[in-house]
Amino acid sequence: MQINETIEQNPKAKLLQPVWGSKFFRRDVPAAIIYDLDAIQHQVNQLKQVFPAAFHALSVKANPLPSILKPLNQAQVGLEAASIGEVYIAMKCGYDGSQVVFDSPAKSMEDIEFALAAGVVINADNFVELERIDSVYKDLGSKSRVGLRINPQIGLGSIASSSVAGKVSKFGVPLSERELIIEAFQKYKWLKGLHVHSGSQGMAIEQLVDGVKAVYSLVEDIQSVLREQKRTLDFFDIGGGFPVSYLPEQQAPQLEQYASTLSKACPLLFDGSIQLMTEFGRFVFANAGVAVSRVEYVKESADEHVLIGHLGADFMLRTAYLPQDWPHTFSVLDKKGNPKSGVKQLYSIAGPLCFGGDFIGRSVRLPRVVAGDLLLIHDIGAYTLSMWSRYNSRRMPIVLGISNGKVQVLKKRENLTDILKFWT
Repeated sequence: MQINETIEQNPKAKLLQPVWGSKFFRRDVPAAIIYDLDAIQHQVNQLKQVFPAAFHALSVKANPLPSILKPLNQAQVGLEAASIGEVYIAMKCGYDGSQVVFDSPAKSMEDIEFALAAGVVINADNFVELERIDSVYKDLGSKSRVGLRINPQIGLGSIASSSVAGKVSKFGVPLSERELIIEAFQKYKWLKGLHVHSGSQGMAIEQLVDGVKAVYSLVEDIQSVLREQKRTLDFFDIGGGFPVSYLPEQQAPQLEQYASTLSKACPLLFDGSIQLMTEFGRFVFANAGVAVSRVEYVKESADEHVLIGHLGADFMLRTAYLPQDWPHTFSVLDKKGNPKSGVKQLYSIAGPLCFGGDFIGRSVRLPRVVAGDLLLIHDIGAYTLSMWSRYNSRRMPIVLGISNGKVQVLKKRENLTDILKFWT
């Protein structure tokens, strides 16, 4: 039984029961983030089963908690980092440089030198970055494998803010600059890989495949050039972006279908001649997390019922600003953790921040809610805590993990001293 099942589907809420009875969740805890660690491992296992020959680098930006990332090292996966800070987190979690893939459109010279010295896999974003890498690669004695990110220019998905493959993008070299791309591989002897990522969530399987296929069209031309130098293309990084379901009525795409379609369109990526890399994050983490927020106040009126809790735009930034693109489901428990039932009413769900747009739900149907109830926010395992806002200096909540029915603390709740230290 996984956390992402709604309380209506799981009336006894068996998975969460250990939390209410644990010493870590007192009745005065305003909020908590809970991860189903077994569900995360299940998703990793599925990735490895569907793409058995691939190197999987899980996105740190989706979930940067060391207490979650460290154990996954034993699953023989790597990590994808979008900043030098995430590279550092990955290495401190025990990952070797060769297990870390560094993607960023704004790598400084300092970032590049750090990554090269550590032997990190680097996906360069543009031609100038290639020049920077070339200026120090040999002197540093680097063993880093380097790829070049290509914008496939296939168009946007249904969520514009998470789509990055338009005609113009902040990421990668446009595919239309085909000749210059091939020349770069001819010029730089250490350049050995291709990278593509079309978008995250809101991208249909067909669009993801189209993006990979567009960049795959470069492979034979690049290989022809490299053969003359007795070299070969080393890896092809297909990025991540595989969508998940956030609403009960949404049917989640099947990873097997993606792999099958991709293997037919790009056979060289599956025959072992080029190493296939992936960068899944949302797929692994999103549905394995649930947030619990104590309801502090309920404002009832003829026009609208508003409940005020302890998690809002500080935790669910995308949902607050783009609710139509990033909706979530909610359930309510009484203060003892028992699912509430009865006639449902419409509620707007407000957070604790001091601005009028701090709502993470509108017109949500819930059984009658009173102060002290527990609000559950489902499928928050990715791109929530990692985007925590410091506005109003709110304390980050306790983070708990459940595995085999046992509860553990993954991250302690911040105290007031921690907040002052951050700003000092």
